[in-house]
Amino acid sequence: MSKRKLVLIMCAKIKVFMPCEKVNIMCDKAQYCEATFWEKIVLNLHLVFCKACRKYTKNNSKLTETVKNSKLNCLDKACKENMKKELKKAMEEQSA
Repeated sequence: MSKRKLVLIMCAKIKVFMPCEKVNIMCDKAQYCEATFWEKIVLNLHLVFCKACRKYTKNNSKLTETVKNSKLNCLDKACKENMKKELKKAMEEQSA
């Protein structure tokens, strides 16, 4: 048996190579410290071979860093509740 076939058989058994969609989900989980140790290993192995996923990971990291460093002011809960009440009231008035 050739070395390449042996590697592919071994990889198929331990599921190292996965579709990019699943790896992108693992990338997202890893950025938010939700990935398991095995998912991190699979992610890093996939990134060695897949240029598209490396680019996705790089862009995702930039986006996460930009959001963390931005100085956004969010509404407090009281303001949100007030807006919900006003919206609900306006919808009831419009439907009547």
